[in-house]
Amino acid sequence: MRHEPVFTRVLTLSMFLLFLSCATHAHNITRILAKHPEFSTFNHYLTVTHLAGEINRRETITVLAVSNAGMADLLSKHLTIPVIKNVLSLHVLVDYFGARKLHQITDGTASSATLFQSTGSAPGTAGFVNITDLKHGKVGFGAQDSGHLNAFFVKSITEIPYNISVLQISQILTSSVAEAPAEAPSLNLSVMLNKQGCQAFGHLLESSGAIKTYEENVDGGLTVFCPSDDAIKGFMPKYNNLTAAGKMSLLLFQGLPIYMSMQMLKSSNGLTNTLATDGAKKFDFTVQTEGEDITLETKVVTARVTGTVLDQEPVVLYKINKVLLPRELFKGTVEDDEAESPKASSPKSSKSKKKKEDDDTADSPDADSPESDSEDSTADDDDENGAGRFDGGRWVSALLTLCVGASVLL
Repeated sequence: MRHEPVFTRVLTLSMFLLFLSCATHAHNITRILAKHPEFSTFNHYLTVTHLAGEINRRETITVLAVSNAGMADLLSKHLTIPVIKNVLSLHVLVDYFGARKLHQITDGTASSATLFQSTGSAPGTAGFVNITDLKHGKVGFGAQDSGHLNAFFVKSITEIPYNISVLQISQILTSSVAEAPAEAPSLNLSVMLNKQGCQAFGHLLESSGAIKTYEENVDGGLTVFCPSDDAIKGFMPKYNNLTAAGKMSLLLFQGLPIYMSMQMLKSSNGLTNTLATDGAKKFDFTVQTEGEDITLETKVVTARVTGTVLDQEPVVLYKINKVLLPRELFKGTVEDDEAESPKASSPKSSKSKKKKEDDDTADSPDADSPESDSEDSTADDDDENGAGRFDGGRWVSALLTLCVGASVLL
């Protein structure tokens, strides 16, 4: 009887810790500011400039919001949307600054990079913002290229520690660099790819001639999923074993013949056609969204959208962590691999399977053999089963906490 209350307390503590481990830290800047009508104009232009999506995808961020009156001063300058985007991106710090941290800055001053800097839009260090604790509760902000502090901390709007902080400042940060006329958006796809960190993918498009099909779709709308340079490098042995027609289909499979903004992509769960889609040859994949995470599933591989490289309607480029592999070229599917018995996956069965391959596999690399298929499906199985392993780990953690708590309290 004496131990029953102790057990109850330990169990309650364990469940509380388990709850904390399950908590997510996803944030949505649009919803946060929607609760404060005095920032409706600032909120609107975060959406128009596509900065809202970028903010939501970042895990550690500070937004320096300006009231409707402060935005009126900016809009009176009649700046273009690209320029307004540069100005507002200067108000998004890629670090966490809560109200408390502002008054505890080492040596009283700090410099933080912004989205204007991290996206490569700012020349030199023009995309940094200086923050100075002026004491007596006053904190000043100023764009590094301006050389002075022209805005001041007003209040904290929302803080989710070390995830997102939304602070109000007195007015828009002045920056001649950010307000300079922006270059007219170039719709030269080759230039876009080479400037935005998709050089390896861009090189394959040009060397194969696939770039022509992409460019023909620019005016009508184009969405490009650009595999990272590392992903391309690791995939080259398979790519080199494809026929010319196979290479063309694979490269066209990485693009959609329509413009899909981040919000449109999130709401388009389901199958989608690609530039490679042609009659009986579907060459489609499935878009899946869970919170802020977007994955592209081809039944051969699952790739994750890791960020927006460029969004200049009618063209948008997204970075993905894997090359999208169409099932029309790569015969092994996740479902087939899971259905195989240990006997079917033995070396003897592998040899038998290889003899039965038809002419279609001429478009496929040697990696289409069971050994390579298992490599791709293993990665997918890890992705699909990871959640299950994580759930088990959390319950183990809870039980361990229960045991430790009991040993301490009994």
